[in-house]
Amino acid sequence: MADKNITVEIVTPERVVFSEPVDFVVVPGVEGYLGILPMHAPIVSGINNGIIKVITGGAQTKISTSGGFLEVNNDKVVILAETAERDDEIDVIRAKAARERAEQRLANRTADIDVARAELALRRALIRLKAVGQD
Repeated sequence: MADKNITVEIVTPERVVFSEPVDFVVVPGVEGYLGILPMHAPIVSGINNGIIKVITGGAQTKISTSGGFLEVNNDKVVILAETAERDDEIDVIRAKAARERAEQRLANRTADIDVARAELALRRALIRLKAVGQD
C-alpha cells in the first residue's frame, strides 16, 4: 500500500485548481476535517470554508476553499468548490487588505452594513492568510 496513491481533483466553476495523484488529503468537512487515504470507503459530503491539505512524498500543498462538495470513490477524490486557491497563488497583500476592510466594517457597524457578509469576508481572508502562513 505504500506505493498506492489517491487522485485528487479540485474544481471551481472557473477552472481546475488541482489534479494530481497524492498520498493523503485532508478536507474541511461540514462536521470537521476529513483525512482521506487510498482505498477509502465511498463518501459524499459537503465541505466548509477552510484549508485543503494534499500531501505527496512529504511535500504539502495548501488550498484555501470557501465551501462546496466532495465525493470519494474508487481511489479518486473530486472536490467541487465554490472557490479554491493554491497557497502559491494567494496574493498576501490583497488578502490582508480584505481582512482590514472586513474588520473595519465590523468595528464601525452602521445600519447599512451587512454584518453576515462582512463576517464571511473576514473568514475568507483569514483562511487565505493561514494557507500561506500569514495568520
